[in-house]
Amino acid sequence: MMARFVSVSSPQFHFCFREFPPPSSNLYPRRFEVSDRRFTVIPIKCSSTEPENSEDSAPSLSSSSSSSSSSTSEVSVNSSIYNWYTGIGGIGMLDTAYLTYLKLTGSDAFCPVGGGTCGDVLNSDYAVVFGVPLPVIGFVMYGLVTALSAQLGEGNLPYGISKSNGRFALFGITTAMASASAYFLYILSTKLSGSSCLYCLVSAFLSFSLFFLSIKDVKLQEIQQVIGLQICLAIIVVASLTASYSTAQPSPSRSGDIELPYYTTEITTSSSPNAIALAKHLNSIGAKMYGAFWCSHCLEQKEMFGREAAKLLNYVECFPEGYKKGTKIFKACADARIEGFPTWIISGQVLSGEVELAELAEMSGFSLDQANETIQLQ
Repeated sequence: MMARFVSVSSPQFHFCFREFPPPSSNLYPRRFEVSDRRFTVIPIKCSSTEPENSEDSAPSLSSSSSSSSSSTSEVSVNSSIYNWYTGIGGIGMLDTAYLTYLKLTGSDAFCPVGGGTCGDVLNSDYAVVFGVPLPVIGFVMYGLVTALSAQLGEGNLPYGISKSNGRFALFGITTAMASASAYFLYILSTKLSGSSCLYCLVSAFLSFSLFFLSIKDVKLQEIQQVIGLQICLAIIVVASLTASYSTAQPSPSRSGDIELPYYTTEITTSSSPNAIALAKHLNSIGAKMYGAFWCSHCLEQKEMFGREAAKLLNYVECFPEGYKKGTKIFKACADARIEGFPTWIISGQVLSGEVELAELAEMSGFSLDQANETIQLQ
């Protein structure tokens, strides 16, 4: 049996085992001789109190700090992008909500000078997709973008949807919107040439802006994974719109292409005493209403006053000799820089579009007491 001795060195305790030949009493008279019993040697590992790799630990902390800073910066950038999504989506909702109101109520938008109007577009066959008004579809899509981007910004998606899937969903929605907007611009320039729709152009600009934001949000490597799906989605959108518009007829006439002789319009409503008193007051302070004989909103404004009161208004016709391509607006309207009909100018303040009688009274400083006095005098 061979004996094992343990040697200890400091300051770090290194254990080593040495083997010796069988003990001899002549050579080692005082060395302890091990019997046949076996002793279990328990290995012990000791280390000094000072870290062996103190230089390596510092870079680890620095790396962790750098990683945390990078993560914080990325979260901040993403939050800023989603704020842009939410803001643009909100503007789109306002734009399409106004168009939806016009479409559902049968009203016409603010009449521009020359060319067609937004009403030409809204009342055309291209303003409906499979029986659903186009502005309603736009409002829903902008609402989805606004809601989804707000939840992505907060990192709180419903139904257990991951943030990655939420971003891809947003990318898909904006792709569909941009594809539809591109198709509508094509329709506007070909089938509805001569008509202008500022609200439609604004909506298209917002859709393209959201699409480019989504490209920035989704990394290039991720786009390559879904590019085929996005192309298919765009094709489906265009094909659906084409199928819906297969029976649509282009608008046969545009105000820029036709000759329109001047004609008078008949007012069917009767005037109330207050409306007559307000019309007299507006005339007395020099308030003017600028309009065009073909403008439906001008007629509706006069209907608010009624037959008797409308005759008392200081009304300026901007096309007294009729309208045709190349006809210049009446000089008084040009000097007043009239850009749409009807337009009110009251004490230097400009009001565009139809205005309620109560608002006209407030703007002109007309009170109910004055109305009562005028009625009593009559």
